[in-house]
Amino acid sequence: MLALMALLLALQSKLWFGDGGWFEAKELRQTVSDQRAENARLQQRNDALSAEVEDLKSGESAVEERARSELGMVKPGETFYRVVEPESAKPAASATPATTDPVQ
Repeated sequence: MLALMALLLALQSKLWFGDGGWFEAKELRQTVSDQRAENARLQQRNDALSAEVEDLKSGESAVEERARSELGMVKPGETFYRVVEPESAKPAASATPATTDPVQ
C-alpha cells in the first residue's frame, strides 16, 4: 500500500510540477492570451493605416483636404478670407539691408 501511495505521489508531482505540467500550461495560456490582445491592437492599427493609404491613393477628398489645409487651395467660386493679426512693432533689423554686396 505504501509503494502504491509513493507511486501516486510521484505521478502527481510530475503532473503538477514537471515539464508540460499544470503550472507551465497555465503560464502558457496567459502568454497566449496576452499575445492575442497585442495582435488585436496591432491589427486595428494596421487596418487604420491601410484605410488611410487606400483613401490617399483613390480618393480625391483626402488629397483635397491636405491641399486646402497645407497649401491654401481655393476652388473656383469660393471666397477666400485671411484673418491677419495686427503686428505690435516691426523689428529694427528689417530697416537695414540683409546683404552688404555692392552689386545689386
